[in-house]
Amino acid sequence: MTDSGGMGYGGVADRAPGSGHLGGGSTLLGYIGIDTIIEQMRKKTMKAGFDFNIMIVGQSGLGKSTLVNTLFKSQVSRWSSAWGSEFKLPKTVEIKAVSHVIEEGGVKMKLTVIDTPGFGDQINNENCWEPISKYINEQYEKFLKEEVNIARKKRIPDTRVHCCLYFISPTGHSLRQLDIEFMKHLSRMVNIVPVIAKSDTMTPDEKNEFKQRVRKELEVCGIEFYPQKEFDDDMEDKNENDKIREAMPFAVVGSDKEYQVNGKRVLGRKTAWGVIEVENPNHCEFALLRDFLIRTHLQDLKEITHNIHYETYRAKRLNENGGLHPISANDTQESNL
Repeated sequence: MTDSGGMGYGGVADRAPGSGHLGGGSTLLGYIGIDTIIEQMRKKTMKAGFDFNIMIVGQSGLGKSTLVNTLFKSQVSRWSSAWGSEFKLPKTVEIKAVSHVIEEGGVKMKLTVIDTPGFGDQINNENCWEPISKYINEQYEKFLKEEVNIARKKRIPDTRVHCCLYFISPTGHSLRQLDIEFMKHLSRMVNIVPVIAKSDTMTPDEKNEFKQRVRKELEVCGIEFYPQKEFDDDMEDKNENDKIREAMPFAVVGSDKEYQVNGKRVLGRKTAWGVIEVENPNHCEFALLRDFLIRTHLQDLKEITHNIHYETYRAKRLNENGGLHPISANDTQESNL
């Protein structure tokens, strides 16, 4: 029903006939309001907030914590949260997760940074990826057990790793065997994004040659990093992702220090030759990495994690021993006694 002012239900103004179309090409006789669903979804999502879990892997001294702090423009790494400056290198690979709620423009996101101190730092690094692989699978298992509960939570806490930033040492030569083994073992269970750390230690020519060499080695070893070609939805996705794949691994520099350059305060690293500006695309590819991870592909990273990696784990687990049995509320109470 519409009043004399032409207002429909909820105070939404009716549009003139001909403003919409049926699937077969017929014209709608008036405004329905289908186009408001995007705004409805936005409001609901804004209230619920987002989760994003990022893992950082690489040898110590490659600036992992600094880069993550730079990415999110806040102190979100373990150094600034729980472990302090007196952190001692562990003798084995450890998993350290720190969560923060960050807010921008009314959008809240629970960001969890998972660090892996000790990775690649031992004399014998054989199978040092196993604790990391175990942690990733444990998060899938945790989510799966919540899913099969008879009395499920309205919103299952998501601790699954959505992205693994793998830091490559800027040797300028080739990937280490450890790099290859790690990415080979984990590329099928998590979204791996390789980055060349501290790229300012190489000349532009050395950097470009190293990037090409790394891409070639990954291709020869059959290692697929994110965004994987097989998951491109359409030609638009493929064209966009092809440009990203050609630019990877991103050669980055991280810094949480500001300097004055041409009258502006910029994040950068000071050297004898001047300031390397972190967000200047002529100096390094940090801005490309940031835009890719946060501004264009964050939701896709989460969807690939849920629809591909988690689904693969879920199918495997449900096929084992006849699958998981639903857990009732009584079972949960008894297990806690």
